[in-house]
Parts: sequence; structure tokens; C-alpha cells
Amino acid sequence: MGQIQELDIQLANKIAAGEVVERPASVVKELVENAIDAGADTITVKVREAGLQSIAVSDNGSGIQEEDIPLAFGRHATSKIHTNHDLFHIRTLGFRGEALASITSVSRVTLKTCADNTVGHMVKVENSEIIEESLTRAKKGTEIIVEDLFYNTPARLKYVKSLHTELGKITDIMNRFAMSHSHIRFTLQSEDKTVLQTSGNGKLNEVMAQVYGLTIARDLVAISGETGDYKVTGRVARPEHTRANRHYMSLFINGRYIKNFMLTKAIIAGYHTLLPIGRYPVVAIDITMDPGLVDVNVHPTKQEVRLSKEPELMTLITNLIKEALLGESLIPEMTVPKQNKVLEKFEQQRFIYEQTRPVEVTEIKEEAVIEEPAVSHEQLAVNHEPADEDREEIKESAIVTFNEEQSISEQPEQPVKERRLPYMEVVGQVHGTYIIAQNDEGMFMIDQHAAQERIKYEYFRERMGEVEHHVQSLLVPITLNFTKDEALRIEKHRDDLAEVGLELESFGGSDYIVQAVPTWFPGDAEETIKDIVEYCLQHQKVDLNKFREDTAIMMSCKKSIKANHYLRKEDMSRLLEELAHTSEPFTCPHGRPITIKYTTYELEKMFKRVM
Repeated sequence: MGQIQELDIQLANKIAAGEVVERPASVVKELVENAIDAGADTITVKVREAGLQSIAVSDNGSGIQEEDIPLAFGRHATSKIHTNHDLFHIRTLGFRGEALASITSVSRVTLKTCADNTVGHMVKVENSEIIEESLTRAKKGTEIIVEDLFYNTPARLKYVKSLHTELGKITDIMNRFAMSHSHIRFTLQSEDKTVLQTSGNGKLNEVMAQVYGLTIARDLVAISGETGDYKVTGRVARPEHTRANRHYMSLFINGRYIKNFMLTKAIIAGYHTLLPIGRYPVVAIDITMDPGLVDVNVHPTKQEVRLSKEPELMTLITNLIKEALLGESLIPEMTVPKQNKVLEKFEQQRFIYEQTRPVEVTEIKEEAVIEEPAVSHEQLAVNHEPADEDREEIKESAIVTFNEEQSISEQPEQPVKERRLPYMEVVGQVHGTYIIAQNDEGMFMIDQHAAQERIKYEYFRERMGEVEHHVQSLLVPITLNFTKDEALRIEKHRDDLAEVGLELESFGGSDYIVQAVPTWFPGDAEETIKDIVEYCLQHQKVDLNKFREDTAIMMSCKKSIKANHYLRKEDMSRLLEELAHTSEPFTCPHGRPITIKYTTYELEKMFKRVM
């Protein structure tokens, strides 16, 4: 007798369930996807014990025809694809025909559905078999109740995390649905308590306020653009709102939440130097495209996809984020923490109201202002000048420090770029590190090292990208000594070094000399050359653009004024003016903020001048 035999249908379904139904959140995902495919605009999910006891998903979609009910629980039974062409042009979230069959193999399921608003049908399914069916009263749509999940596969329960963790997974999935389908009214309840509720009015800002809170929702920037193949829309948070992982980066293709490493890279590239190292932005981006350009039949969870013309889409996403942020003032504003929960709730409701109100409606005022006599900037200004006995010593130190570090304004004249910062009047300096400035909007604190880092970074990056480098001969050539192994690696990168204006000439054995350097090189050319060559030695393969980028960052950091260096007032003013005309004056090349703003209103709140 042969050893190969066909699996029992119930056993086959349990095996399939191992791929599709990993945890309670998997059940929620599959059932909500079916509800969306059914055209529902209201979907309610109710769970008990994080879905292990019960999951109820109800919708007002098209419902299931009576003759289709038995087929709905069969394996590979679906109404969504019929031909090979359909498989490669998927326009629905579900299509495999495995969801209900897999769910019913590891739980007890009750289905109530009505397709014509008159007669409803109820069936109960256990171990993939219908055990009861009857007529029932029901509104148009479908309700599916899943109970005792994994009751017949106890080994699966061992892999289920705490109830808190599992509820978090369910909430996360519902948040993604709410962001990708903002036109649908979603409700999530746990133990009869509402966890999420959206209005379904199609406003992504409002949904993100529900998901991420008001602080982020107020700082979202819209993006929108398209090519012949892709249309991209969405919201990206200003760079001061970052997270320690990629979890808050939501990508949707044709309404489906997906994970794609290359598109994630494109998003981060859009922020460029605005993000601190190891931090990630908060974004929700929706991509609309021809279904023929995406293969969603890659993984049972349908979150991993393959894309055609991926580089084109990456470029579009990167450019849209860059352009959107370029038009924004990205100075973080310090706010007084709110401890009044009632006021917080009121402000959230006001934010939602502001998204839908007519423009002419008068602003809502919730604060009572304490009237005080008007005070001029001159009266408010605090004298940060050092004492008379220290003035001359510090002044000398400031002059030497600033000249030694070589101000960018001493470089050859460059075309003046558009101003990206407001005009600010320098008031003084704190600890020789932070510049204090003011204007009619409030008070600003500027990190002087980060500010000059940004100025020098943009200068060096632009100079290294020039096609033709103007060089100056060195009075005494610089000799570089390397081991034979290092010399072999340097030979691989001599063309890369030449691209940034650094010509190494062989001097016998494993030694090289440099007889000329670009005119824009800092004064200590030898140290800079060694740093650049060391970078090449540390990298087996050097991407020219990344090489220029990393080298410009390295040079800008080393050549900028440091903390605890006192500057003259005119030097501080000049530094702020140079910063104002950089392309991205809001962060240093490492993504740290340069300027922090305290609005006049926030200052008054801190001193209880307004309540």
C-alpha cells in the first residue's frame, strides 16, 4: 500500500489555519477585510479577553446570498477571483478563499447575514462543519462571531502573549484600517469599552488624531503627487515627532497595509538630515496604482508585496516628502504640559471640529487672559552680557575662537538662498553654548554648534558635488604613509577621491603625496585629507553620493564651533543670518534640532500671566 494519502479536510484546514490565523488579531484582520470588500461603510468589532473568548465583527455591507453560505466556509472558495487574469489584477483585500475555512477549523463560529433587507440567515460552524442553520431577523449586512479561539489546538495557545499584548495587536490592525479607509466608520470595543471610534468622514487628519493624539495631528504635513503609474497621497509628521522604530510608518497600496523595505528607505530619504540617527518618522501614505503592477500573492498574511517599477515609486515618495517639508517652518515649539483631562478632551473635539468647520467661523477661545500693561521687547530683554571684569577676556576668547573655526562667511561669495527662518534679534548667550534670540512671535534658543554644522555641511556638500574643482597648490606636499594592505584598498578608491577634488599621487611603495587641495578645503588640510582617506579604508564599497554625504557631515562636525565658547553679539547675529539662508536650517546633519521656540503665549502661561 502506498504511503501518500490525501489529508482529511479538517486536518488540512488546521494546517492552513497555522499560516492564516496566528493570533486573535489575525481573525480580526481577515473578517474586517471581508467586510470592507462587501462595501460596508460602518464596521464594528467587539472583543472579549483580547479575542480569545470572543470576536464579533458586524458590518452593513452587501451580505451573503443564501445559496452562497455553505460555500463561504469551504477552502479556496471566493467570489473575488475567477481567472488567471484576476489573480494578477487583485482589486480586493481578500481573495485567497481561506479565511473563513481556517477560522472555523480552530474556533466556534456563528454567522448572521442578510442580503436583501428582508430575510436573514443564521448558521453555526464547528470543526469546519455546519452544525446548525435557521432563518433569523437581521439588517442588511453580516455579523460573524468567533468564540473559543484555539479551543481544539491547545498547543497554539502557548504562543499567544498576554491579553494586554494581544489587545494591542488588534488595536494596531484597526488603526491601520481606519487610516487606509478613512471613509468607513470603525468602532473597536473591548469588554464593552470603546477603544477606537472614527467618524468615517474621509478626513485622514482626524483619524490620525484619534490614533496618535492631538500633538502629532496638529503637526502633520500633506503630500500629494502622481506619475503615469502611481498616485501618492498622505500625511507625514514634522521631524520633531520621531519614534525608535519603523512601526509608526504606515504604507498602503490600493487600501492594503503593506510592508516594503525599499519604500521605507524612500520615506527616510525624504526626511534626509531632518531625522536624528536611529529615529523614524510618523507617516501614513496611500499609494494608488494599477493592480497589475503589484503582486500581493506573496505571503499568506498578504502584507508583503512585490512591485513593478519600484525605483520610480521610491523617487516619487522621496521627492514628495522633501518638497512638502521644504515649505514648512520646522522649528519645534515648547508647550506647557496639560494636566486637565477635561481640557485635553475639549481640545481634541475642537481639533476635529476645525477640520470640518467653514473658514469664516470664529476661533473658539478657552483661555481667560489676565490683562497686564503692554511691555516692550526692550523692557523684557534680559542682559546676558558678562560682568565688566570678564568682558575683555571673554571678548578676546570669542574673537580667537570664531576666527580659528573659520566662519563660512569668510568663504568665497555664494548666491544667497531663500530665507527659511524668521528674523530674530540676538539677546545673549547661555553657558557659551546656546544663543538666545527674540522677535514678535516669542523667544528662541539656538544651539550654536548645531547651527554652524548645518551651514558648513551644506557648503561642503555643494562644493564636493561640483564637476570642476578649483585647487590651490600646497607649499609643502603632504605625504601619506600606508601599509601594503591599505594601499591596495586605496587604489580601489582613487577615482572616488578624485571626484571630491582629492588627487593622490603614488610616491613609491605604499606611500602617496598630495600636492594640491580644493580651494574650499578647511585650513588644516592634512587632518581633513587623513579623515577622508580613513573613511575609504573603512568601507569596502563606496557609493559616491553616500561618500560625499558622510564626508560633508564629518567635516562640518569637526570644523564647527563647540559648546562653552563665548561669542560676540555680532558673531551670533552673523551665524543666525547664515543659518537662515541654508536649505534646511532646522536640524544639524545628524537630525538634532537647531532651534527651539517658546511662543509669547507659552511664556505667559508658564508665568501664569494667562490662565
